[in-house]
Amino acid sequence: MGHNYAKPLSSGQKLERLLARIPTHWVIKLERQPGTATWRALTHAPEQEGQWSATHQDPADALEDTWRKNRTVLA
Repeated sequence: MGHNYAKPLSSGQKLERLLARIPTHWVIKLERQPGTATWRALTHAPEQEGQWSATHQDPADALEDTWRKNRTVLA
């Protein structure tokens, strides 16, 4: 009996999916931490302050982290 498991998204696919979901008028910042291979991100509605993500090895994970933290304030 076969199983139909979904293939995990690549980092590029995950970024593409997230960028399609985040409203176009929102601020998006993505920063590589100096001297490390880690990333943090910030996304928030205009005229709002958002929370930065934790640091992540994958920039897509950092963007997803901040999106989950700040999407509840959708304007």
